[in-house]
Amino acid sequence: MQIPMPAPVRLYFQSEAYDDTLRIADCFTPDAVVTDERRTHQGLDAIRAWKAEAKAAAKYQVTPVSAEPEGERILVVGRVEGDFPGSPVMLRYMFDLEGDRISGLAISA
Repeated sequence: MQIPMPAPVRLYFQSEAYDDTLRIADCFTPDAVVTDERRTHQGLDAIRAWKAEAKAAAKYQVTPVSAEPEGERILVVGRVEGDFPGSPVMLRYMFDLEGDRISGLAISA
């Protein structure tokens, strides 16, 4: 089942599925901020490095299970399965959008 999501959010998860760390940064504004595992990554180079590091640390796949708008934001809940302790887990992806790009992403349990 396809879950309706804004284009930049859909592109983020498509890039995630294909391990495309270069394309994933194209989803973000130049000064975007990503917060994941209590670390903050700002700017496209930092976001590319964050995603490359995450993909190198563990093989995993994210499957969005729901997407809900919350004002100017969108909350996506994703099932993350892979070769890491505790797999699978459900994570919350809170996206801030600016036009056709993501300006912020906070990932939490």
